Amino acid sequence: MAGIIKKDYTTFLSEIKERIRQAQYEALKSVNKELIRLYWDIGKMIVKRQEKYGWGKSIVENLAMDLQKEFPGIRGLSKDNLWRMRKFYLNYYKNQKLAPLVQEISWAKNVVILEYCKDDLEREFYIRMTKKFGWSKNVLVHQIENKTYEKTLAGQTNFEKTLPESLKHQAKLAVKDEYIFDFLELSEEHNEIELERAILAKMNKFLIEMNGMFAFLGNQYRIEINDKEYFIDILLYHRHLKCLVAIELKVSEFKPEYVGKMQFYLSALDDKVKLPDENPSVGIIICKEKDRTIVEYALRDTSKPISVATYKITSKLPKNLRKQLPTPEQIQNLIEKI
Repeated sequence: MAGIIKKDYTTFLSEIKERIRQAQYEALKSVNKELIRLYWDIGKMIVKRQEKYGWGKSIVENLAMDLQKEFPGIRGLSKDNLWRMRKFYLNYYKNQKLAPLVQEISWAKNVVILEYCKDDLEREFYIRMTKKFGWSKNVLVHQIENKTYEKTLAGQTNFEKTLPESLKHQAKLAVKDEYIFDFLELSEEHNEIELERAILAKMNKFLIEMNGMFAFLGNQYRIEINDKEYFIDILLYHRHLKCLVAIELKVSEFKPEYVGKMQFYLSALDDKVKLPDENPSVGIIICKEKDRTIVEYALRDTSKPISVATYKITSKLPKNLRKQLPTPEQIQNLIEKI
């Protein structure tokens, strides 16, 4: 090590480590794609033989037994998994868009999406979101069970007119119309202090429910303006949007004046906290209830990017939420922006 400057060596070592990690990741992706291709081909072969010879269910059972005898050390050749391979092929072979996308996520996550989702638009949404945000299988299941697809597409924001083209679609996908805080140990009757404390005690689960790409920066985040103090309930940072996210918690129904307060916070964050290379700060107002028409009026002439959502401490989906979804064409357009 004689004659080597420590700083230069540290930088060199970091570059080598990063290159190794990149190679490991690429190798894992390659292995996963080959496994998905294998399962695709097995599913296809089963379908084609059944069509050609009229074979019934017994062929899959016999095939599973014989394959497990021949390859005792290989997992994934059970009868149930062979049926999944058949279903996997039948669901995607006619879809030129999704057929290559399914290779981008693991088999376990593909199975979850295949079995839980109702149509190709919903499947595409979860495939792309899983790939983009690196959701684990457990996080994916949580997002599906809590209706993230519906709640994301029905979200009420003003991002369309307050964010640049490069950010607005990403931002829409980063927020929901409703958040489920069923992990909080709260009764239906609680105040804002109790809600905030409960969230802080379960911050990891809170961040997962928020969509998993947020980092916690602080609660009751202090901003000083002309010797006066102001406090933001929770301040997060979104890693993909590269922006500060201010969250205000309200245990009451949404009121228009909440938007004015949030605009004030966002202006202060942009002026005093935001770094030069970061994007404009975003606000999320989370209320117990909201009137969608009032929210639309409150957001109409605002200049700062704000989302208004509700929260529940049980996972029951509002019956009218699906009525609020955009058209299939609009859904497709948003998904393609992921």
